[in-house]
Amino acid sequence: MLSRVADSIYWLNRYVERAENVARFVDVNLNLLLDAPSGMEQQWEPLVRTTGDQAMFQARYDEATAENILRFLTFDREYPNSIISCLRSARENARSVREIISSEMWEQVNSFYLMVNEAADVGLLSELHNFFPDVKMASHLFAGVMDATMSHNEGWHFGQLGRLLERADKTARILDVKYYILLPSVTDVGSPLDDLQWIALLKSASAYEMYRKCQYRITPKGVTEFLILNREFPRSIQFCLLEAERSLHCISGTPAGTWRTASDRALGRLRSELDYLTIEEITQQGLHEFLDNLQTRLNTVSEKIFADFFALERA
Repeated sequence: MLSRVADSIYWLNRYVERAENVARFVDVNLNLLLDAPSGMEQQWEPLVRTTGDQAMFQARYDEATAENILRFLTFDREYPNSIISCLRSARENARSVREIISSEMWEQVNSFYLMVNEAADVGLLSELHNFFPDVKMASHLFAGVMDATMSHNEGWHFGQLGRLLERADKTARILDVKYYILLPSVTDVGSPLDDLQWIALLKSASAYEMYRKCQYRITPKGVTEFLILNREFPRSIQFCLLEAERSLHCISGTPAGTWRTASDRALGRLRSELDYLTIEEITQQGLHEFLDNLQTRLNTVSEKIFADFFALERA
């Protein structure tokens, strides 16, 4: 497969997944405010910290009000990781490989972009309670259409790889933000407010129902272990890495348990370390330190994938 085509399919899926994840944690924060005790200070700035783009936000907006943050994350066309910018980039990547992807995939990503673009033109932030669930559903539809209408060949695996690495990164980010930023005070640990926020975290990953089917109580340790180490839940970090490694082996032609490329080695090493890690070991080294290191290594995996498959020298 041409590196240009592989790159476009990879980033098409990353951008669709990124738009969905932004919608997830903003939507959950909106719902959390409805359940929060009266008088509690609204927690909006942590949403920008989740993206890692505080400097860009501060350069473009005066203060971290709910309206400014919602506009920045959702409809800001100059911010490359806003929902509308992600969908614009996804659409352009899809346009460049229309001869490779199915027509149904193109139609879905195009209609997805037009829906978001129309909402941005209207600009009614008061209607976002309906908008964010629509974004999540449109992303699910795109993933389902891709699985059902595109041959599960090398191109499909590049798409899977992009989606799963993006998902693992965002799960790590929202978990890190909850643990260190969202909780207003140490005295709130174990309180109803703390429980509400851990529930909100699970809901942001669509994990609440699956978690409750496995465990009865909402505990920080239980939630953290579920979102990092569970091998069956599709938004856990371990599940994402397992499936991403499977797709990468299909692309490189390398048997499982071996490596040929630098990206094979980097992803396989990271995944295998999680195989033998316990939640106690994670908390001993510090959850923030663990998640920060994980995000750095995920970025390294992405860089090596680019070097191995997309940055081929032109004749």
